[in-house]
Amino acid sequence: MKSPALQPDKLSPAEIILEAAVKRFGEYGYNKTTMAEIADDAGMSAANIYRYFKNKEEIAAECAKNWMCQRTDVLKSVVRDNQLSAAEKLETYILKTLEIAQEKAAEGGKDDELCAEITKNRPDLVHDKIKNEEAILVEILSYGNQTGEFDIDNVQEMAQTIHSMLVVFDVPMFMHLFSKEEFAKRAASETRFIIAGLGKTK
Repeated sequence: MKSPALQPDKLSPAEIILEAAVKRFGEYGYNKTTMAEIADDAGMSAANIYRYFKNKEEIAAECAKNWMCQRTDVLKSVVRDNQLSAAEKLETYILKTLEIAQEKAAEGGKDDELCAEITKNRPDLVHDKIKNEEAILVEILSYGNQTGEFDIDNVQEMAQTIHSMLVVFDVPMFMHLFSKEEFAKRAASETRFIIAGLGKTK
C-alpha cells in the first residue's frame, strides 16, 4: 500500500522508491532491507522497481548522494551571508556541520549501516562529499585572504587540514560521545584555535 507521506502525485517513480528506501533503511537497517520490501513500501511490484534501479546497492548510493547534496547546499547557504566576516563564516560552517550531525543522530534509526555500506563499496561518493566540503572551506579561506583577515599561503592545503580536524563534529555516529553542550563547547574552542592560526602573519 502506498504511504500518503510519499505524495506519489508529486514525485517520479524513482523518487518514490528512494523515499521508501530511506525510511526502510532508517527503520530496519540496510542489511535487513530487501528490494521486494522497498517495492512494497513504494506501492509497486518487485519487478517494476528494477526498471529504475538494478539492485539495492544502487538505491543506497542514490539515497546517499541525495543526502550529501542536500547537506552541501545547506552548508553553502549558511556561509554565503555577505554580512559575515571570514571568521564568522568559518564559525558558522563548523557549527552548522555539528548541527546537521546532531539532527541526523537524533532521528535514531539504523543509518550507520548505510554509511558503512557506502564507505566500503562506494568510496567515490565519500570522496565527492569531502571534495565539495573542502571547496566550501576554500571559498571561506580565500575570502579571508582577500579581506586581509587571514594570511594563508596554500588555501587548498589549509582547507584539507581544517576539514580533517572537523571529523568529530561531522559524523552522526559520534554524537553519542558527548552531550550537546560539550560538543558546542568543543566546537567553539576548535573554532577559536583555527581562526587564531589563520590570522598569524608570515
